[in-house]
Amino acid sequence: MDIKDTARPLDGVSISAFLKSLPAKPLLLGLGEARHFVQELGEVRNEIFRHLVEHEGYRSFAIESDCLMGLVVDDYITTGNGTLDDVMERGFSHNFGTSPANRELVRWMRTYNEDHAEKLRFFGFDGPLEYWAASPRQALTGLYDLLDGPLLGTVVTRETLDTLLGPDDRWSNEAAAMDPSLSIGQSADAQRLRLIADDLVALLDTQAPGLSAEDRERAALYGRTAVGLLRYHYWMADASPARWTRLSALRDAIMAANLHAIAEHGPALVFSSNLHLQRNKSFMSFGDQTLEWWSAGAITGTQLGDRYAFLASALGTVGDDTPSPDTVEGILSTLPWDHSLIDARRLAEAVTKPTKRVSQDFAYFPLDPAQLDMIDGVVYLKQAVRLSGWPDRG
Repeated sequence: MDIKDTARPLDGVSISAFLKSLPAKPLLLGLGEARHFVQELGEVRNEIFRHLVEHEGYRSFAIESDCLMGLVVDDYITTGNGTLDDVMERGFSHNFGTSPANRELVRWMRTYNEDHAEKLRFFGFDGPLEYWAASPRQALTGLYDLLDGPLLGTVVTRETLDTLLGPDDRWSNEAAAMDPSLSIGQSADAQRLRLIADDLVALLDTQAPGLSAEDRERAALYGRTAVGLLRYHYWMADASPARWTRLSALRDAIMAANLHAIAEHGPALVFSSNLHLQRNKSFMSFGDQTLEWWSAGAITGTQLGDRYAFLASALGTVGDDTPSPDTVEGILSTLPWDHSLIDARRLAEAVTKPTKRVSQDFAYFPLDPAQLDMIDGVVYLKQAVRLSGWPDRG
């Protein structure tokens, strides 16, 4: 099979044809990043999303960013509250608010909503995490304030909740990421807060019929975020060799829980690292360890089956980094188009014994030739430019 037979130029026609080739219309279409902070990939993503909105009925966009900060962006694009500058500063984690492509996406979504009755929605689906984690204050107090009735006082008073939480900086200590002794996640206060969070989530279930749809959605987000954060903090205080594997798995479990909720608003385009959206296990070198855990995409694929689809991205030449001809990326570089959409399973049949690309860029995750049959399609950029000056987080 000629490699060209597996691919088409990336445009609206090929995107729609790709969707029709799937066994079912996806509620969530994952578009993976081979590397964060590649501007051209962000621009291609925006073109894909515009086509999905205008021709395929998509109404939601989700990105690997703090789910609570994402509320700021969603409020702006749906109501116009705030300014674009403020939203880009306060609405994204991982420094993603500095991305010109993300700014253009938010601007376009707001303009679209001004002219259409059926509104687009924006979601962050990561937890309030870097390698460390935020205070659970916003999630816990937000959930508390949405609940009502005398049962609240039997769980905890607002004053006691504030006392147990204490100053936020004792939770968000960045040094605790590498030194578990600096984490308060297994303190008496933190363990009591875990019980309280569980009780508040249970109380939400009993009060859900009395809440508006908007308040139920917001309260459910606060509840799963509070529980997820407190679990993450607990394992930040763990000193065993399993610590970072568990933290990585917990982060992807938080992502998957948010994606499950976003699927209720589907169909949605989901944009995140290939590492998080792939269907197979994720592996990452971390010091002298190799971390291994099930990705958010693997969990979501288990839950949604054929209603989840995954487009990985792959990059050809990036700066001085040119792929070897015997790698998947090197083979794809022979395609005549700058941007291509490839049928990954046909690609797996067409390439014979490719080697895995080795990159000196620690933040770039090349395609694994052994996992091509776990991908629905590949978005390939023959040449891309990494934007400099941004930290590699997330």
